[in-house]
Amino acid sequence: MGGAAAEETSVLGLTPVAPDRTAAYGEHPDQVADFYLPRGPRGAARPAPLVLLFHGGAWRAPYDRRHVSPFAAFLAGRGFAVASVEYRRGGADPARAGRWPETFDDIAAAVDTVPSLARELGLPGVDPDRVVLTGHSAGGHAVLWAAARHRLPPGTPWHLPSPSPSPLRGVVALAPIADLATARALDVCSGAVGELLGEVRGDGDELTARLALADPAALLPTAIPTTIVQGGTDIDVPPAVADAFATAATRAGQDVRLVRTEGGHFPPIDPTTPVAHTVAEEIAHVAGTGPAS
Repeated sequence: MGGAAAEETSVLGLTPVAPDRTAAYGEHPDQVADFYLPRGPRGAARPAPLVLLFHGGAWRAPYDRRHVSPFAAFLAGRGFAVASVEYRRGGADPARAGRWPETFDDIAAAVDTVPSLARELGLPGVDPDRVVLTGHSAGGHAVLWAAARHRLPPGTPWHLPSPSPSPLRGVVALAPIADLATARALDVCSGAVGELLGEVRGDGDELTARLALADPAALLPTAIPTTIVQGGTDIDVPPAVADAFATAATRAGQDVRLVRTEGGHFPPIDPTTPVAHTVAEEIAHVAGTGPAS
């Protein structure tokens, strides 16, 4: 079995880990978050930062939050509180990627609602006033986009008047689909970007308008501390996508930390790999808790 296939098999072969609590942040069945409470020395010392985790899967319905549940539990074991977010993806067609605009509605609603939901639930050991957004692949796109909503034109559905909710400490995006235009040009995930945007053949103006609202690389600078963890041999979301985002950030005057790791697409969310430990350390740095214990 080749390296990329073995990495994917390792992640998808892990036994799902049940959360400590599941709660709804909206009325749709997919508008839920699984909470994993902090364990370990950092969690015992003081309330832990809340990591909002968005899973990947090219915005396609067969891939849900269960495949990142071992990673969520791993982060909880490192002393973080974790909310693993579900959101609307493709519909009845399993090959379809995303829904416009519902996928974006859910990302925005989760980021705006889940921290206060954690407070209302009285979850022990959780500090909802220190939030880090973390996402893998399509989930990496979600968190980069969520941190840029104040850059959207006023009057658009997801616009925020100031740089994201005040508890947000930063973003750690893992192998993210960070630059939609580049990903579309490279046909990342077999046309997933066009499907996410509801691309209609011959309607170039509509696609251009939606790209301007949905592409994190088009919404820079954000003034939000941002780290990208990118595998050097990733063939699912090639490093060129992260590089394009980093280049756009530099051009816009924003510093983006780009951490290059060994391996491909899946090690960042595989708790059996050293890369997952690197991710935990980057989250701790962004959260202001220092190196992960």
